[in-house]
Amino acid sequence: MFEGLLAPIGHHTSYWMLGGIIVCGIIDKAIRARRRNPRLLPRPPGPKGLPILGSALEMPREQPWLVYDQWFKVYGDMVYFEVLGQPFLVLGSLRRTTDLFDRRSSIYSDRPRMPMLIELMFAATIMRVVYGIRIKDSTDPSVAAAEKALEILNTAGTPGAFLVDVLPILKYVPSWLPGAGFKKKAAKWKKYNTLIVERPFQRVEELLREGEALPSMASALLERLPERNDPSYVEERKLGQNATCLAYLGGADTTLSAVHSFFLAMILYPEVQRKAQAELDLIVGQHRLPDFSDYDFLPYINALAKETMRWHLVTPLAIPHRCTEDNEYDGFFIPKGTIVMGNAWTILHDPVAYPSPSEFRPERFLKDGKLDPTVRSPDCAAFGFGRRICPGRHMSNNSLYCVISSFLAVYNISAPLDSLGNPVDVQPEFNDGLVSFPLPFKCTIKPRSPQAEALIRSGIEMD
Repeated sequence: MFEGLLAPIGHHTSYWMLGGIIVCGIIDKAIRARRRNPRLLPRPPGPKGLPILGSALEMPREQPWLVYDQWFKVYGDMVYFEVLGQPFLVLGSLRRTTDLFDRRSSIYSDRPRMPMLIELMFAATIMRVVYGIRIKDSTDPSVAAAEKALEILNTAGTPGAFLVDVLPILKYVPSWLPGAGFKKKAAKWKKYNTLIVERPFQRVEELLREGEALPSMASALLERLPERNDPSYVEERKLGQNATCLAYLGGADTTLSAVHSFFLAMILYPEVQRKAQAELDLIVGQHRLPDFSDYDFLPYINALAKETMRWHLVTPLAIPHRCTEDNEYDGFFIPKGTIVMGNAWTILHDPVAYPSPSEFRPERFLKDGKLDPTVRSPDCAAFGFGRRICPGRHMSNNSLYCVISSFLAVYNISAPLDSLGNPVDVQPEFNDGLVSFPLPFKCTIKPRSPQAEALIRSGIEMD
């Protein structure tokens, strides 16, 4: 729309026109917001920012969950701010997330409009469950496409990562305009939509026609589709594509992130590894691998899995919600369109609920040798909130149990040694993004014993 209008005009004039669009949009928002709040209730506390820009210069870009955690200490457990007229609300306690995402879920369950994201071992497991497709190795094109899609999701999935997420009207500016580099990225990323959304689904369709499809989420959805001449067929098929794609992307990266954190914790806290292995040796023995029949008899392993989810969350800031109506809460006015985020990291590092929260201590979930039901479960925040809580949380927990119990049964995990034979110092550092991983680190993995090595080899042969 604007390309034809702005193309023959000089860059300086374009800057003024772009500035005018932004200012007019912000002024219009301000006038309408005043009409919607007749009682003139205040917004929740937070940084005030600058005129027009709001808190654009203060909004954190790196590990925002840690910055918001510090803001909670200044403003309380609700922090409100605006960026170029777009309101944000960050919640820093289980009380707040329960009040809004659960008790008022009818208006706090929407997802924010994010043009950059939308107008645009675990990979194999999830691919098998979702599509019934066996992945032989990491060179499979489905895995490569998924890895790229996950990279895009991690970059574009955080609100405010791109200016166009705050001001969607910017998607109409020409791509040559300085600051519009997001348009080139969006065009490049768009091609992965076909690779990850359509191709696996099409493979299942082909296998169904040939009578060779395995039971899976995709095959079940395809078998329930209406006839091709039905007016709803196209829409139903598209919904099926999107649902299976989201299920795949939601599971392929998140459990892997938790496993990376588990390996890091085993290096940093070797005494935890020894306790877990002692329990496995006592209950399971050394002549077989643990399975789900051992689940209820391995409280320390279960506590270790819970602590892995709590210590460093897969999604520390959870996935954002959007308020769909003007709302009054606890004496404050929350305007329609506010992007609302629950800081899961703060909730699961609450020193009252979890003393010494930065330490990796599975014992915090145990009492008298059993799991303590009075201790807050990481599930309260680790998988999101309200109606939008992750539907794959049970599979994720089961997968983590399998990995932790099986790995510790047969392997020792330790820090690598330097040239003098001393353990290399490993620091717990994490990246940014919607899904947070430990930064790359080295470790040494060795079979615990000849019996363990035999179990490993037999498992490979059976596979």
